[in-house]
Amino acid sequence: MNARLTPALSQGDLDAFWMPYTANRQFKANPRLLVRAEGMSYWTADGAEVLDAVAGLWCVNAGHGRREITEAVTRQLGTMEYAPAFQMGHPIAFELANRLAAIAPPGLDRIFFTNSGSESVDTALKIAIAYHRARGAGQRTRFIGRERGYHGVGFGGMSVGGIVNNRKIFGSSTTPIRAACRTGACILRTSWSDSSPCTMPRPLPPSSSSRSPDPPA
Repeated sequence: MNARLTPALSQGDLDAFWMPYTANRQFKANPRLLVRAEGMSYWTADGAEVLDAVAGLWCVNAGHGRREITEAVTRQLGTMEYAPAFQMGHPIAFELANRLAAIAPPGLDRIFFTNSGSESVDTALKIAIAYHRARGAGQRTRFIGRERGYHGVGFGGMSVGGIVNNRKIFGSSTTPIRAACRTGACILRTSWSDSSPCTMPRPLPPSSSSRSPDPPA
């Protein structure tokens, strides 16, 4: 799916964009550029069709180029493109929140809007800590995450994620944590000052006569 550079985009034009989770030098030496999309497919600059099997980056689940979505967005942009949510509001935001609460399981009836998955994860972590503080259990500050799990690019999401290099590079100076692995799960402490990757030995699979030891208190 290697695409040729379009005449309006030279090799030097690729330098300014620092691409996330990408080997930038290698990519820009042999760029893979997508120029348009429709339905479940992308197209490259040389006309090759590429199946979009991951919905963009998990955010285009309804498909590309949907006419009804384009028309709805165009109408709203002509009315108001943005309204602040600090001490102000917009009727459509409340309408959407009510519709989401109506289809959510019982008890999940409060909606907090965010801009991305990374922001959603960090917000959920803060809500969990705030909830336990409000109920008088402020000492509950540990989270459990799966190995190799990805929870976004915020410090909170990286801390509870299972991508060791992210925690190793960014954890020590900003989000002090340490992980203790137990059969694939990581108990993440927010109070320890060591952000080194998990080094504790893995227990054997539990049997009828034994079980994995509890994580340290």
